[in-house]
Amino acid sequence: MRLLLDTHVLIWWDADEPIKKEASQAIRTADQVYVSAASGWEIAIKASLGRLTTERRVADAVVESGFEELPVRLTHAEAVGELPWHHKDPFDRLLVAQAVAEKLTLVTRDRVFGKYGVKTLRA
Repeated sequence: MRLLLDTHVLIWWDADEPIKKEASQAIRTADQVYVSAASGWEIAIKASLGRLTTERRVADAVVESGFEELPVRLTHAEAVGELPWHHKDPFDRLLVAQAVAEKLTLVTRDRVFGKYGVKTLRA
């Protein structure tokens, strides 16, 4: 199984906050777990606005968790324009586009993602 973590799932995982048992097990046993560069961007913006406090750099959390960084490619960015407007959050729309393009299961608590037809795993 190949997974893409939604930003909040990465934050919870790194803070050792509870997520659903099925999602936790899937993350631990997945062939690959990706974290999008868009999540790093989102966290940086929220931290700079004072809406989020971080204990360490996202890059460090990703490496130490054994996850892989998923860069934002032009094909991902262009695919965002093809998505219906179920969601207005630009970070979430990019994560959906990446999950679709890379055939990844998106680990999230956001129920709106299901409207895009992307495979999700509830966290």
